[in-house]
Amino acid sequence: MSRGQANRVGLRGGKWASLNAGALSALRRAVPGDELVFDLETRRLHSGDKWFASSLPDGVVLARSQKTVSNLMRWAARYGIAVTPRGAGYGYVGGCVPVAGGIVVSLAGMNRIKEIHSRDFVAVVEPGVITKQLQDAVIAKGLFFPPDPASRADCSIGGNIATNAGGPSCLKYGVTRDYVLGLEVVLADGSVAKVGGRTHKNKTGFDLTRLFVGSEGILGIVTEAILKLLPRPPYRACLSAGFAHTAEAARGIEAIFGAGYLPSALEVADGLTLEAARKWTGSKLLDGCQAHLLVELDGQKTSVQREIRELVQLVKTLGPVFLRKAMGSEDCESLWKLRREFSYALRDTGLTKLNEDVVVPRGRLVDLFNFAGLLQRRHGFPVACFGHAGDGNIHVNVMVDMNQPGARERSEAALDDLFKQVLKWEGAITGEHGIGLAKKRWWPQAASPVVRRIHKSIKDALDPSGILNPGKFVE
Repeated sequence: MSRGQANRVGLRGGKWASLNAGALSALRRAVPGDELVFDLETRRLHSGDKWFASSLPDGVVLARSQKTVSNLMRWAARYGIAVTPRGAGYGYVGGCVPVAGGIVVSLAGMNRIKEIHSRDFVAVVEPGVITKQLQDAVIAKGLFFPPDPASRADCSIGGNIATNAGGPSCLKYGVTRDYVLGLEVVLADGSVAKVGGRTHKNKTGFDLTRLFVGSEGILGIVTEAILKLLPRPPYRACLSAGFAHTAEAARGIEAIFGAGYLPSALEVADGLTLEAARKWTGSKLLDGCQAHLLVELDGQKTSVQREIRELVQLVKTLGPVFLRKAMGSEDCESLWKLRREFSYALRDTGLTKLNEDVVVPRGRLVDLFNFAGLLQRRHGFPVACFGHAGDGNIHVNVMVDMNQPGARERSEAALDDLFKQVLKWEGAITGEHGIGLAKKRWWPQAASPVVRRIHKSIKDALDPSGILNPGKFVE
């Protein structure tokens, strides 16, 4: 996306203000000099995320404090300059692409874990803290922070809050919003709002904390988060099973829930994903498999050991091609290693992977996998599906050779069909990644006129000049 294209998005019908000499002079007074950067390399590094679009900002603020963010927004509000917040840059929908130029404010340098309180079961962190670093620090104290997006070794807590990130464990434990007790948020005018708190229950006014969670940097900039922690489950066990047909894996999912089990994770993958994984890893384990299930249980050691034995017997009745059991965290990680290779294996095909994180009602899983096959036949692209079977959140990956004539238009037609069908089933076009730029085209289909009007009213109330992360889905 070029800067000219971005400007045509418009700011309340016009353009965002340019960074003229007067505005630049005021910015240098508002922000510490070592936090303000204009060199081309830094601007390029902050021009996009893991989606294919990018747009150069005019400058980058490498914020190290709430004061810097607040001063920046006061300046931006005065001069009408667009500001795009950015975490670690591991989003998949272009949520931090600065389509209007202006200033990108990076929160990566605000990366302190301020407190882990074992008796209150809370952690207080800055937004730049990497998710896995927090998880490891919490585990060291015998506690547990469940949200676990696949990019947890690279993504930041602030980005997770902005997108309401999920992951495999959200089946049992919930998504990011379920672990955010309080936030410190810098608003578009530079004022600072502290919402929620460190108590695990709070019904004081509207639930403004959840309003900001998942708001994709459009309503405010998170500068501190109070997160809920849990006691760490002392034991884990996993079951890995390959099947000759997708329907058998689906019956396995139904049988597990039907027998009253609530796994901490329940993952599924289709034949195309497994074929890519075979080539990527060189493993013969998946030979003859067109579907794969990974089930994890956690809790007290005695009960988990008993339940995993029962699950083995249950899954055996479905006639799996192979069945493997892992006991304890180290063994479990050996099974999870294969699951975490799926995305890399698909990228290694040399095709562009359009990763769509759709959600369908659990009863529609087989329908979704069958529909992926229909998409493949109709549009001529390989379509690989894997993801979180337990909650119906499946990553449908349309694999596109962008060098083919008309590939982009054909791929958008395939996504048109996918999202239309998902919505027909009363599903959702995104379960984890957000809307950003990538799904902006389908936002009017996914939300009714009344719902879109509510979004716009909230945006107008908190950011009347439209300077925060402009050009995204509410525009």
